[in-house]
Order: sequence, then C-alpha cells, then structure tokens
Amino acid sequence: MTKVILADRSPRFGGRQNCVVRVESDDGEVVGDDTPWAPWSPNEVASRLSGSPARWYVVAGWAVDLFLGRQTRAHHDIEIGVARDDFPVLRSSFIEFDFDVVGSGRRWPLSSSAFDEHFQTWLRDADTGEYYLDVFRDPHEGQEWICRRDTRIRLPYDEVVRVTGTGIPYMSPEIVLLFKAKHLREKDQLDFNELLPLLNERQIEWLRSSLELVHPDHPWTTIIRQ
Repeated sequence: MTKVILADRSPRFGGRQNCVVRVESDDGEVVGDDTPWAPWSPNEVASRLSGSPARWYVVAGWAVDLFLGRQTRAHHDIEIGVARDDFPVLRSSFIEFDFDVVGSGRRWPLSSSAFDEHFQTWLRDADTGEYYLDVFRDPHEGQEWICRRDTRIRLPYDEVVRVTGTGIPYMSPEIVLLFKAKHLREKDQLDFNELLPLLNERQIEWLRSSLELVHPDHPWTTIIRQ
C-alpha cells in the first residue's frame, strides 16, 4: 500500500499549503480501456498555461496537426512535453486538479516513487475522475533537450519547439516522427507519409541519423534514403 506524507511546501506552488513527499510505490492500479478521457484542445491547454514560465510544448498527434495547420483526425487524448525540472512550475497552474503517474498500463498517486520511474503524468478532475491532459516530463540539461529514448540525442530547445501563429508551442515534426517510429501503428505511418515531403533537408537528415541510433534497420530509414 502506498503511503502519502504531507509536508510544508514552497510558496511558489501556490494554493494548498502542503506538498507531497515521494514514498515507495506499490504495484499501482490497472488503467483500463474504459478510463474516462475528456481531452482539452490545444487552445484550451495554451489558455490555461498562458503566462507560465514552464517550458512546455504539444507533442504526438496534436503536434502533427499544429504543424500542418489542420486537424487530420479525432484525438483520444492530448499530450504535452515539459522540461522535467519545470514540472512543479507547470503543476502550479493546475492546483484545482490532481495528477496521477502512469506507466506500463498502471497508475499511481503523484506521491509515489513511480514518479521517478515513469515519465507520464495524467491530469485528472478529482470530482468526475475524467482526465484532460497527459504531461510528459522530458529529461534535459539546462537549455538542452535530451531524448528519453537515447540520451545521445540532444538539441537546444529552440530547435525542439515551434510556435503556431496563435502562440501554441509544439514539438518539431521530425522529432515527433522519431517517437512515432517505435510502434509504427497505422496512424504513425500516415503521419510519416504526410510529413516527410514537408520536411527540409536538415530535418530529414536529423530524422535519418536519429532513427539509425534508436531503431536500426527501421523501414522509414530506407524510404528516407531513396
């Protein structure tokens, strides 16, 4: 059984006067296919994080759509990345919500040591149980983003993050494709087919070299070389 310990918390978190202290995690709770999601739109996320100093950016499928300038399909959820050390700052913008740590098909309270073992953090309405946002806590060193799949891959944040005309930050498409290459689902292949002709020479070369590090002999590498 996971225990929750409360302690005085820094004023920078705002709101409640306590913070959680990491304690040893148990096996967590299974996250079923019926987990309720009512995902926010990118505009809603940006509005709620307006003025936050946290380094955050939309990732995954919604990042593809923001780059393309149109919504290509329905999205079951919405994911954003944030520099791992900035998560407490980002969290302070959502003091009326709870966060759960999620990984390997299970979830734990934010106080669990699973926080240090898994990178995903789901934002939940404590009253309804609905989830609105999935936050990826990305590794970094100062102003340098580090790929969680292979720490040899590093980029300055100004090459990782793009911004839409309406001010929504999102992950650059070649980096999104690197993460999509792992599972190679139908939607990932469709995104690759849509994005590749739109990437410039530098982006294509970065994707090729990164794929060779993370996923040697990946079929996309062969296509890129043609």
